[in-house]
Amino acid sequence: MALEQQIMAEMKDAMKAKNEGVLRSLRAIKAEIIKAKTDPGANGEIDEATEQKFLQKMMKQRKDSLEIFEQQGRADLAEKEKEEMAVIERFLPKQMTAEEIKTAVQAIITETGASSAADMGKVMGIASKQLAGKADGKTISGIVKELLA
Repeated sequence: MALEQQIMAEMKDAMKAKNEGVLRSLRAIKAEIIKAKTDPGANGEIDEATEQKFLQKMMKQRKDSLEIFEQQGRADLAEKEKEEMAVIERFLPKQMTAEEIKTAVQAIITETGASSAADMGKVMGIASKQLAGKADGKTISGIVKELLA
């Protein structure tokens, strides 16, 4: 089932259950779908890669907001962000563990022959493509730095 149909079905369920948190999150995802479809060159269609990209972007925005709200002691707003993150996470592919990322990055380092921090760009380029959607760029970057140090 396409993401848009899945979102619409879940929105109906959330409305029936009067679940405001889930409904708010689903509406945000639907808005992103509409925005992506109206972008120049999209021709009213979006592919799965584009869907994953904007879902990851939404997740990153929520994580950043959550961090800020927690620093400022705004538990009420932080809770809303956590609710939205849980809903968005359902539509993203399963994220890799730190150990799985480390193994994948080690293989890339061996493959490219990278040996120092100067080779970080080369490794990050390949790692970002291979692990797209499965791991956060910030996490990948940290592991690459650690392994090349």
